[in-house]
Amino acid sequence: MNCLIVVNAYIRNKSQIMQAERLADELKILGFECDIRKNFNLSFLSNGETKKTDYGCCVFLDKDIAVARMLEKGGLRLFNSADSIKKCDDKLLTHVELADCGIPMPDSIYAPLCYYEDAEISCSFLDNAAEKLGFPLVAKKCFGSCGAGVFLIKNHDELYGFEKSNMTASHFYQKFIGNGGEDIRVIVIGGKFVCSMKRINAEDFRSNVELGGHGEVYAADSKLIALCEKVADILQLDYCGIDILTDAHGNRYVCEVNSNAFFAEAERVCGVNIARKYAEWIAACISSQ
Repeated sequence: MNCLIVVNAYIRNKSQIMQAERLADELKILGFECDIRKNFNLSFLSNGETKKTDYGCCVFLDKDIAVARMLEKGGLRLFNSADSIKKCDDKLLTHVELADCGIPMPDSIYAPLCYYEDAEISCSFLDNAAEKLGFPLVAKKCFGSCGAGVFLIKNHDELYGFEKSNMTASHFYQKFIGNGGEDIRVIVIGGKFVCSMKRINAEDFRSNVELGGHGEVYAADSKLIALCEKVADILQLDYCGIDILTDAHGNRYVCEVNSNAFFAEAERVCGVNIARKYAEWIAACISSQ
C-alpha cells in the first residue's frame, strides 16, 4: 500500500516534518510505502474533474481544506478527513459542532463578521461581551496554531484595540478559565484514549510547548477519558489532541481540539509511541475496507 503524507508547502516548524517522518517510519514497519510531500501540485482541476492519484491512503498533516477535499474526490481515504480537519481548524466552528452535546466549554461570544475596514466599532457589542465574560477575557482569532492568534484582554481599552485591529478577521471572545499557563493535553486515536499530560508555561498564559511550555505526567481519570473520547467521536477524528482547562473548583472545559496535534512532547513525557499507535490505526482502517 502506498501512503501519501502531506505537510504544508510553507512549513517552518520542524515539529511537523519530524511528525511526518515518525509516522512514515512506523507505517513502513507495517508494510506501507510512504511518500512525504508538501501540498504543491497535489491536486488540480482539468476539464472539471479532479486529478486521480496512485496512493491508497493519505495522512493529511496540513489544514488546506480545498486540497484535502480534492484528494478525497480523487479516491483517497484521508486521516483525518477534510470535514473533521475543517471543524477543528476553525476554533469557533469546533465549539458550534460540540454545542448541545453535553460537552463543557468556556462561555464564548462570536464577533460579528465585518467586511469593511473603516466600519464603526459596535460599543454595545463590546460592552455586552465584557459584562458577560468579565476581565480578563480571552480573544481568539478563529484560525491559528501553536498559540498564535490567542490574546489575554485585561480591560476595555485592550478589548477595543483588539476589535479595531481585527474587525475583518473571524474572531470571538471567551471566558478566561483557570490561572493561565496550564492545561491538560489528551491524545485520542481511533476514538480511544492514548495518553495525557499537563502542559505548564510559567512565562505565558498560553501553555503551548512552542511558546515555552513543557509537559508533565498527568493521570487522566475515567471522566476525563470519557469526555475526550466523546469529543473525538462527535468530530469524527482518527487522531487528535484535545486541550482541557480546569477552573478553581476543579471543573473541566474543552478549550480546543487539534486535528494535527504535535506528539513529540507527549511521547517524551508519557513514554508512549504515539506514532506507532496512529500507524496501527491507519493500517486497521485500510485492511477493513
